[in-house]
Amino acid sequence: MQNRGKLVLACSCAGQFYECVTELNALHLISGPGTDEDAILMLLAARSNDQRQQIKAAYKKAYGKDLVGALKSELGGLLESVIVALMTPPDSYDASQLHKAIKGAGTNDEVLIEILASRTGEEIKRIIKVYKTEFGGKLEKDICGDTSGHYQKLLVILLQGNREEEVDEGKIENDAEDLYAAGEGKFGTDEEKFIAILGNRSAEHLRKVFAAYKKLCGSDIEDSIRGETAGNLENLLLAVVKCARGVPEYFAEVLFKSMRRAGTDDDALMRIMVSRSEVDMLDIRASFKKMHGASLHTTIQVPHTAGEEEKQ
Repeated sequence: MQNRGKLVLACSCAGQFYECVTELNALHLISGPGTDEDAILMLLAARSNDQRQQIKAAYKKAYGKDLVGALKSELGGLLESVIVALMTPPDSYDASQLHKAIKGAGTNDEVLIEILASRTGEEIKRIIKVYKTEFGGKLEKDICGDTSGHYQKLLVILLQGNREEEVDEGKIENDAEDLYAAGEGKFGTDEEKFIAILGNRSAEHLRKVFAAYKKLCGSDIEDSIRGETAGNLENLLLAVVKCARGVPEYFAEVLFKSMRRAGTDDDALMRIMVSRSEVDMLDIRASFKKMHGASLHTTIQVPHTAGEEEKQ
């Protein structure tokens, strides 16, 4: 899709240009017969979400109809999904993605892991409130209804949004030793210890624990997680570790993998581009180029085939 590349560029400069009256007139013209899809995408994606909400309200006041509805009537496919996502407030968008992940056919664990591992405590608390308002249920209850075991326990801990904020120097060595004793240092695995430490300590504290862990046993914590756990728990623990090391690097990796499947995972691409556009998209682009030797903008437009991910 040609618009993938435009979405990368536009979402990287969200909020930099804004003149509501001019844009109202432009949207009114381009959302009729002969719709200019590129113009709509570039106009909306390059604005902040707050600006888009102002445009949406002003459009309804000026023309007596809902902007999103007007655009949906002219668009279709992936572009329609992108525009709807762009016009949704961030917390509502995350809540809708979580609802879709657990209320559809089966559970989309990739979405649960991505959102809950990467969002801050305050963001998670806002998402929970919006979820209850918009979907009439409790997010924790709905997630627990679709998950189980140690994977569920870690999700519930992350849903509390109460991760510690400080570094406790007195716990660093103990945490590293406890993680070793819970995994590589024993027969079997004490998953509860991994969950308690990785689910509650601050990112800065965890980075120091990871360094102490490597000094202690000569390997990275990721190696221990891969060797001691499996399935969704393994994926969630690894996501938590990667986000503690660096959220932009985590999303750069997720984007790369989304383009190395049997056809680009447009849902993952759209979700990340939209949700991170005003948070750290420039950092994600820089990390992507550093990690993979090519720009996100270039890579996203190149067709890929199944199996390429495994070759990397």
